[in-house]
Amino acid sequence: MSATDGPQPQFVQNVTAVTGFAYGAIGADIHVFGDGSPVYLLQNWQPAAPADPAWLRELPSRMLNSRFEVVPFTGRETELAELRAWRDGGPRLAACWIHAPGGQGKTRLAARFADETQNDGWRVVTAVHGPSSVQPPPGSQDLTLDGHGGVLLVVDYADRWPLTHLTWLFSNALLHQDLPTRILLLARTADAWPAVRASLANHRATASSRALDAPPDGPAMYRAAQDAFAVRYGIPVGSVPGSPPPYELTLALHMTALVAVDAQVHGRRAPTDLAGLTVYLLDREHLHWATLHARGDAGATPPAAMNQAVFAAALTGATDRTHGTEVVRALRLGTPVDRVLDDHAHCYPPERDGGDTVLEPLYPDRLSEDFLALTLPGHQADYPAMEWAEEVIDALLGRHAGRGVTFLAAAAQRWPHVGPHHLYPVLAAAPGLALAAGSAALSALAALDDVPIRLLAAVEERFPVGRHVELDAGMAAVTRRLVTELLALDDSPLARAVGCHHLSTRLLNAGLDAEALEVARRGVTAARELDDDVPVLAAALGRLGDCLAHNGRPAEALRATEEAASLARPFAEAERARHEPLYAGILADLAVRLTEAGQHQDALDVGERAAAAWRRLTAADPAHEPRLADALHAHGRQLSHQGLQAESVVVSREALSLRLSLAEQDAAAHEPGLAASLLTLSAQLAREGRRAEALACSQQAVESMRALARADPTAHDAGLAHALQALGADLAETGQLTEGIDTTAESIAVWRRLARDNPAAHSAELSKSLSNLALLRLFTDPPSQALPAAAEAVQLMQLRHAQAPELHRADLGRCLSILAVCLNAAGHRQERHGAAVDAVRQYEAAWKADPVRYAFDLARVLDQMGRYLADDERWADALDPLEGGLALAEAYMHVDPTGYAPLVSGLRTALDDCRRRTGQRPPWRRRRRRRRLG
Repeated sequence: MSATDGPQPQFVQNVTAVTGFAYGAIGADIHVFGDGSPVYLLQNWQPAAPADPAWLRELPSRMLNSRFEVVPFTGRETELAELRAWRDGGPRLAACWIHAPGGQGKTRLAARFADETQNDGWRVVTAVHGPSSVQPPPGSQDLTLDGHGGVLLVVDYADRWPLTHLTWLFSNALLHQDLPTRILLLARTADAWPAVRASLANHRATASSRALDAPPDGPAMYRAAQDAFAVRYGIPVGSVPGSPPPYELTLALHMTALVAVDAQVHGRRAPTDLAGLTVYLLDREHLHWATLHARGDAGATPPAAMNQAVFAAALTGATDRTHGTEVVRALRLGTPVDRVLDDHAHCYPPERDGGDTVLEPLYPDRLSEDFLALTLPGHQADYPAMEWAEEVIDALLGRHAGRGVTFLAAAAQRWPHVGPHHLYPVLAAAPGLALAAGSAALSALAALDDVPIRLLAAVEERFPVGRHVELDAGMAAVTRRLVTELLALDDSPLARAVGCHHLSTRLLNAGLDAEALEVARRGVTAARELDDDVPVLAAALGRLGDCLAHNGRPAEALRATEEAASLARPFAEAERARHEPLYAGILADLAVRLTEAGQHQDALDVGERAAAAWRRLTAADPAHEPRLADALHAHGRQLSHQGLQAESVVVSREALSLRLSLAEQDAAAHEPGLAASLLTLSAQLAREGRRAEALACSQQAVESMRALARADPTAHDAGLAHALQALGADLAETGQLTEGIDTTAESIAVWRRLARDNPAAHSAELSKSLSNLALLRLFTDPPSQALPAAAEAVQLMQLRHAQAPELHRADLGRCLSILAVCLNAAGHRQERHGAAVDAVRQYEAAWKADPVRYAFDLARVLDQMGRYLADDERWADALDPLEGGLALAEAYMHVDPTGYAPLVSGLRTALDDCRRRTGQRPPWRRRRRRRRLG
């Protein structure tokens, strides 16, 4: 085999030791925490194994567990056909998010699809979330794909995974081989899907979602379930009387069928409502515990103790034996801990064969949620509530807030006593539990109809002042609900203005830019109704400016921020102690808006004033350090825009130092700012020719932004794309062209998705990255392969220029100049000249608006146009652009002598050649000749 045959597959086994033995995966990655425990486990799909009917009958709820597949697949042929089409068509990598309430049949549908896909020759793998809850089975999982037609990854409970963990899963090597790959994600709601979809887009995966509706033929599904249960009970099929119930939930149909069969066999009356069905099944659990105790030895776990253990398991979920021992010990049951764990595992064996987990909860989840609700006092159902239940929640919820709060919130949606009597008092006493439970739990809490405003306010008081990458989405959900409830009580202009200001800030932090803009507009409308509270209006306009800028509307953003500054200034001058923080913040924002509008000298002046104000404020109160860091970061960029490179590096390093210190104290709040400072410093170092230092900064910035985008793609994907864009350029400048092209292509993939959702905000950056890619490809590929990217960049920037010419003249000039370079390399001589002329026209307009900033670029494209004319032997025509470029470069050479020197030298050489060919003697030579003759 020769080297030209390409890289050959390598089989690598990754192994990690977890609590004393090793777990391995061949052909895939393993992601672990610092202690070696797995973030998730990958396992080969195992079709359901037949279960002993006698064992199933011991606890009828076992027949509702989808892993035993007691009921045959029924009534979802349309959905199954759609999944087959999704699998067999489309691009190499695709993901589908299927969501429905618990008990609607998601897992059964996925199991049938997985069985079919495996039979069709695909490798089918399941991913199980791992932290503190799963124990990997000993040995290795062979996940190699030799001989397989593709790979299907099934992820159940996807909405309960932290987004960062899902993102790590999506990066697994198993999913990035040269085979069709499908990721099937199952969830209860679509709330987490936008952020997950954004994460998948970074892998260029096609993403889709669908809600799983009620079964199309409920009666048929009911009869199929009843027949399957009858077989397990050993009674004739069709012998159970009664008509199908009117339920739309698959699990409710199955529960009704199961209880009808079990009741007939045991001579009982079957209940007719869902609460009664639940109680019936839970009664059977109690009967089984009592039977085991009666048949066991003297040390067997009493039914009362088993009740508490099952309740605890519903809160904690499956866990390793070490932690399970701590959980049971905290219950103080009076029975040996190991015996309780063993007896519990006898009733509720581990989900994964060969695993060593304990405290497997009741299944299905809906039954477990109902068990929690019915065990807690306060309901009217005919089921014994337990006084100890509240004590168990108090003992366990702190360490298991993620699952515990989520399950209790789900139970509270159906059982009205759970929230007011149990969940809400616990959270009121310890509001921090809601934050510890995570972003998804915060969203679930905010969605409860009867959650008290006081509780939401107490939780909100614990929120960090700024952003928190792991909590931003949940904090936005709580703030949205809280503001909505408060404004229903007080819709005065002041309340609306303050509430909208606060909510729009949280929405911006969560990346919900369009909603934030709509809320900010309402805030300004309310503030204008306040004749005697001008500072509130100034704050509202400042926030509106931020929102407009995030939505790609810089001109409107500048007008709003300018109005805010003019309103706030008199108050800051009159009462500095009270109003200067507001004015300083608006000044800093105004400097950024002016920069975005191309008014760089004004931006520099305003930015200097803002930095000075924040220095004064920080000297008096160090709590203002984050705002000082922001102002210095922006001011450093403004200095750089004006060619003051040495000063800009000094200021930017100060901002970076402050942000490093702040990130050490609170990484979640300050990591985004740190990454931005690294990018700014990288660009400044690159301009000074310090390539290695610039590359180190941009690499660190990309590393930080990747972590942030994993946690919240909606909020941080644009930052990641910026960082990748800078890193691609730095890699190329240090001679790593292939890596630079790959990194730039990755930035384009992110910008494309962002521009598809919000072209006004992101299409200009997409255009810049495309131009960068075209330029890099000229050094590695045939010139014709660079042209499509260069042409697309021009088309995109022309659209932005048509909407805001004053903002995008220079950007369009750069795109046209690069297109001309690509056309020239590809031999399109006539077209190159037209692109170069257009580039000169755009840079001339930009130079007239900001001479210092754009003199170099105008001189460069004049040089480019002159050389193309000379290359066509149009020597006389080339003289004018070359002379104009040289005069301009010499006039502004004092701005940056090092940068201008090569341009001036090149222009003189080209001009000298053209004059010689047209019979003209260069003027500097004529002057020297006259001096010699004299």
